[in-house]
Amino acid sequence: MKNFFTSALIIIFGFLITWKTNWIVENFGRNDWAEQKLGSEGGSRLVYRLVGIAIMIFGALLMTGLMKNIIFGIFGNTMQI
Repeated sequence: MKNFFTSALIIIFGFLITWKTNWIVENFGRNDWAEQKLGSEGGSRLVYRLVGIAIMIFGALLMTGLMKNIIFGIFGNTMQI
């Protein structure tokens, strides 16, 4: 049950990053790398949105219990959990 609430908070945090991207850019500034590589005005916003979506996917994988399967699929039996 604890894992469910933690995952839900992670998903909400990712949603807020995706939803309030403009506020984040105004208060924390632009990402120089993103502006050079991804566009002159929308690069930072795109990076912040992609980070928010990645956080939401990570939270959903934790909530459903699939993260453990992915970790074992990538690393195999090299890790003992």
